[in-house]
Amino acid sequence: MPEEEILGKAYDSKLMKRLLGYVKPYTKYVVIAILLNIVVAALGPLRPYLTKIAIDDSIVNKDYDGLALIVALLFGSLLFQSVIQYFLTYFTQLMGQKIIFDLRVKLFAHVERLSLKFFDKTPVGRLVTRVTNDVEALNELFASGIVMVFSDIFIIVWILIFMFSMSWDLSLVTMSVLPFLVYGTFLFRKKVREAYRDVRYHLARLNSYMQEHITGMNIVQVFSKEDDELKKFSGINADHKKANVDSIFYYAIFFPSVEILSSAAFALIIWYGGGQVIQESMTIGVLFAFIQFTEMFFRPIRDLSEKYNIMQTAMASSERIFKLLDNKSIIEEPEVPKRPSEINGEVEFVNVWHEYNQDEPVLKNVSFKINPGETVAIVGATGAGKTSMINILSRFYDIKSGTIKVDGVDIKEMDTAELREKISIVLQDVVLFSGTIRSNINLDNEQITDDVVMKSAHTVGADVFIDKLPAKYSERVQEKGSTLSVGQKQLISFARALAYNPQILILDEATSSVDTETEILIQQAIEKLLVGRTSIVIAHRLSTIQNADKIIVMHKGEIRETGTHQELLAKKGIYFKLYQLQYKDQEITTP
Repeated sequence: MPEEEILGKAYDSKLMKRLLGYVKPYTKYVVIAILLNIVVAALGPLRPYLTKIAIDDSIVNKDYDGLALIVALLFGSLLFQSVIQYFLTYFTQLMGQKIIFDLRVKLFAHVERLSLKFFDKTPVGRLVTRVTNDVEALNELFASGIVMVFSDIFIIVWILIFMFSMSWDLSLVTMSVLPFLVYGTFLFRKKVREAYRDVRYHLARLNSYMQEHITGMNIVQVFSKEDDELKKFSGINADHKKANVDSIFYYAIFFPSVEILSSAAFALIIWYGGGQVIQESMTIGVLFAFIQFTEMFFRPIRDLSEKYNIMQTAMASSERIFKLLDNKSIIEEPEVPKRPSEINGEVEFVNVWHEYNQDEPVLKNVSFKINPGETVAIVGATGAGKTSMINILSRFYDIKSGTIKVDGVDIKEMDTAELREKISIVLQDVVLFSGTIRSNINLDNEQITDDVVMKSAHTVGADVFIDKLPAKYSERVQEKGSTLSVGQKQLISFARALAYNPQILILDEATSSVDTETEILIQQAIEKLLVGRTSIVIAHRLSTIQNADKIIVMHKGEIRETGTHQELLAKKGIYFKLYQLQYKDQEITTP
């Protein structure tokens, strides 16, 4: 079982202290809720006390007026309690929702700041569970747990006050079953905690499995693996069901046990109290009131057991949430970042080493310089380190050693957000979001007007298909752009890159997934995009980079060759061999 799914203590003071930090801005709601709880808790035990008065003072003495007054007071207390209960529920739920809103925003903001290294090793399904299920568990704690615990405690306290004020000896008889109840509650808590741990573990497995296979549904279907994957899912789902059934089993044992103890207390009251009434040392009204008190007394105890489950859930969820919030996989910003107003586009790598896993370098002592406005192509076999170079230039990852400079400034000394504003990247796998064509080009940036959006789309040729859509730029885009072709999605990504007017443009295999006709269209767009910008082009199709000012040939994380297309062909090295592989049926001419 993964370490993060193993639960800690049922109550952790450090975790609770951090959780209460989110409650602090809403202290007034807590104070109001506690005050209302005190009133509500007193109104419940007040009714048996009024019943005792009605029997002993009115019914026995045949006082109809007094009985009518007591009945009016009983109805009045019920009505008043309902009103107070309404405001209590409203304030506690409102407080819970406000706290959860703040926590979700903070959690999502933190996830956005995490480096890509974190996402490389963390399943998306697990993160979704944190932001949804785990946060919702805390909502129950704030809305139904912390404050409502006070309600149960106040009810018990008020009941004990009324009971001992009426008859201390009958109160002790009623309390005689408590040791058995305390032991049963302790055993229940232990068993439920173990069962709940299994429930959370299997729920995380279920979410991760669903997310992974729904995302890769095309692979599942193309290889006809539906039945096999269904069997695996059924197995995980069965484990989750079994864990829930186990937890239900303990509830099914505990609550009837409480009922048995409650009945035992009821029988003891009838036995002892009835004897006292027969001996005329106790009134029938006191006995009747104690029967009601007994029923009321065990209800909050059962509720406290439920609150324990909410507390257990919240502690487990908060532990995982805070573990995510405490994750330091964040690109560190300089204390006093350098913020150049303009970037000319000079890029320089100086003895750069980079690795994703310790002692497994993917880039080894890489050094090169790109002058402003130059177009540099990076080629090499899969795994040579091409994409890693643009990842570290955009500072998605921090390098192990060496220096990366933009306009002579170490990028570690620059504000990361401002650095990335100067860079646009067009990837092979285009990411589109649910929204419209327009929002996928400007990404809801208000500074990018509709005129800029349309001009960018026109420049890259995307307007040809956009103008044919029913709603044009307001056309809805489904998740991942499922209603668009690969080429159309690629053109939108080009329009997006151009709309942000970058000083440095990076094209990572940007034409490898499109057809020949679209590639020609994109090549024409690229020629316009490259003008006046420093451009880094990564491509497998060597025909697309023959006009680059410089070509860098990577092999196993190292720069092996540098030069123009013709210069590299003349060397007859790695680039020459790559070119031969792609154009073996064509005659290769060298200068």
